[in-house]
Amino acid sequence: PGALTNRPEIRIIMAQFQKQKTQGKGFDNEQSYHRIRITLTSKNVKNLEKVCSELIAGAKDKDLTVKGPVRLPTKVLRITTRKSPCGEGTNTWDRYEMRIHKRLIDLHSPSEVVKQITSIQIEPGVDIEVTISQRA
Repeated sequence: PGALTNRPEIRIIMAQFQKQKTQGKGFDNEQSYHRIRITLTSKNVKNLEKVCSELIAGAKDKDLTVKGPVRLPTKVLRITTRKSPCGEGTNTWDRYEMRIHKRLIDLHSPSEVVKQITSIQIEPGVDIEVTISQRA
């Protein structure tokens, strides 16, 4: 047993385990921590990325664990319609499309802190949905 703890790798792992163990005790005693998922959707990628970076910067300032932004596949909504209103003439078509971009950010924090983080200036056209669930 003594020979194992003399190895530097084992000591580092044990120190990390002890740190996690003590942090885990503090979570239950002080405040209840929640798993928070923030879903951002927008048609404008630039505004969406700006809001994402501001949210993550605010969360990292408060020393929260942040996962994301997870970039989900872009939804492309397409409508193809005839140019001619009466149906006469050559068959010419108009093609319209709208791209919807989506990002996910996961946080582990108290619900009070989320109110402070999400009080940033939100760009126009960006929809934010916040889902809070108990941490298991």
